[in-house]
Amino acid sequence: MGGYLRRPCRRGQAWRGFAPRGGSPPARARVDLPAEGLYSPAPGASAVIPLKDDNPTRTVPFITVGIIVVNCVVFVRALFLPPAVQQTLLMRLALIPHDLTQPVAGRIDLVAYNLLTLLTSMFVHGGWLHLLGNMLYLWIFGNNIEDVLGHGRYLLFYLLCGLSGAAAQIAADPGSRVPMIGASGAIAGVLGAYLVTFPAARVSTLIFVVFFARLVEVPALIVLGFWLLIQLMNAGQAGQAGVAWFAHLGGFLAGLVLVALLRRRRVPHSLY
Repeated sequence: MGGYLRRPCRRGQAWRGFAPRGGSPPARARVDLPAEGLYSPAPGASAVIPLKDDNPTRTVPFITVGIIVVNCVVFVRALFLPPAVQQTLLMRLALIPHDLTQPVAGRIDLVAYNLLTLLTSMFVHGGWLHLLGNMLYLWIFGNNIEDVLGHGRYLLFYLLCGLSGAAAQIAADPGSRVPMIGASGAIAGVLGAYLVTFPAARVSTLIFVVFFARLVEVPALIVLGFWLLIQLMNAGQAGQAGVAWFAHLGGFLAGLVLVALLRRRRVPHSLY
């Protein structure tokens, strides 16, 4: 989340076929990765899928829309690249915890580069479901948080939540050499902020039970509380399941705290 942990290029292929103008990119530390890549779904990949809320906003959420557009443009642009170049681009933009916690001796340039991937990894997705799931959650819940915080503070909030999610995942597995990409950590922060700001807001939710599906209106406290429960139940299995659960939790906790610190106006019936 950060969230999507994807199967990387084979060792030695990380930069093949791709280099910026003016020369080759800095070489990242070589990695020995598991044969099977790790997959992390969108924040709500479960039997409960929110579709919309009944919470109108007072302002145009152009930061939320802008973030969605950037994520979609990056993803679609990558689709038109040759497969080998796609993998190279993925490796270049992804966050690799090992590269941050154990930098190559004498390569000061790599320190800044690896720090930058804390941001670039937030705007890369590994598949249509990963992208669409994340963007759906951001569209439903992000516009209201942008309305509460204001545009500038909301952008700061979003990025800080993404960084917090990445930091939590790194702390949980600092030696991981598996690339981590996705906006899920930042979006988890949006969910945390929404939970405490609009707990009673009604959310139209599609609920699947075996082969049946039903559309119901559920308070945000229940929808997002259920999401949080899933994260807590699975956090201890992050390495096996391939899901960056700690990134989800780190972003969510950051959202709980930061919305109280950055909010521009008080909202009736919020938990703060």
